[in-house]
Amino acid sequence: MQWKTAFILGLYFIPFVILLSGIVSSVGMMMLLWIIMSFGMCGIGLSIMHDANHGAYSKNKRVNKLLGYLLNVIGSYHVTWKIQHNVLHHSSTNVHEFDEDLDNQIMRFSPNQAHKRINKYQAFYAPFFYGLLSLYKMLSKDFEQIARFHRKKLLAGEGLTLRKAIFQITTNKIIYFATTLVLPMIVLSFAWWQVLLGFLLMHFICGLILALVFQSAHVLEKTEFFVADEQGSVDNCWAIHQLNTTANFSRKGKLFSWLIGGLNYQVEHHLFPTICHVHYDSISHIVRSTAQEYNIQYHEYRTFWCAVKSHFKMLHHLGRA
Repeated sequence: MQWKTAFILGLYFIPFVILLSGIVSSVGMMMLLWIIMSFGMCGIGLSIMHDANHGAYSKNKRVNKLLGYLLNVIGSYHVTWKIQHNVLHHSSTNVHEFDEDLDNQIMRFSPNQAHKRINKYQAFYAPFFYGLLSLYKMLSKDFEQIARFHRKKLLAGEGLTLRKAIFQITTNKIIYFATTLVLPMIVLSFAWWQVLLGFLLMHFICGLILALVFQSAHVLEKTEFFVADEQGSVDNCWAIHQLNTTANFSRKGKLFSWLIGGLNYQVEHHLFPTICHVHYDSISHIVRSTAQEYNIQYHEYRTFWCAVKSHFKMLHHLGRA
């Protein structure tokens, strides 16, 4: 995991240093560096930050906290991510109005959400909006979420007030924009709009990859969706609920699994979120055989492409009135 961390951080920061050095003379080469950085961003989000903010990277809480801050380095805010992902998504997976991963004004991700006319075409426009995921979180979503989480009294668990959280978000984003966008515009000889285009391309590729990896684990033809009762409860065992609402894909793709932080083993991740993802492959054999022993569903797709195809079929189905 430590070697992997060094590789991923190098994948993001080395191209950026090369970019700022001014030795790149062609627009094509500059764009290539931004593209390489997009994969570094994905690696930070899928492998390092994800495990760290789950407390799964290290037994040392300080190490987890420090590496969890890497999310701020790539333009987002670790607190809103932890509340959305750890608290709401993991505890209420695919539960209407509780799982924030389903909350979207443009897309319909659950049969329990209200249908809009625009949803009819969502299987076609989804890739474009998925590509905007990282930019949206960076520019607007963090502020929207922090206000919403404050109203729901979810900030207290992170030891934050609304004012302090807004100050941290604003400060982080000013530093991020100044170093990652404004500085290259000043230093490089390229036109400002060419640098901006490379910056946007980096975020678009990253957003698209992140969305496809996470959505192809939950919004699928095989997975189930739930509505909580008036007390906010779902009549099910938590562990079985995770198996009902989550699916694995590409279990035999070792390199692919390494690149996406083991998140093709989403079932194991949801059952054991505090275990580092490098162990998911070994755990999966135990989970799978135990599920079969007790006749419990264990959803999986042979390849990532099969899962993505199922996801878009589900989007098409949900898009119909």
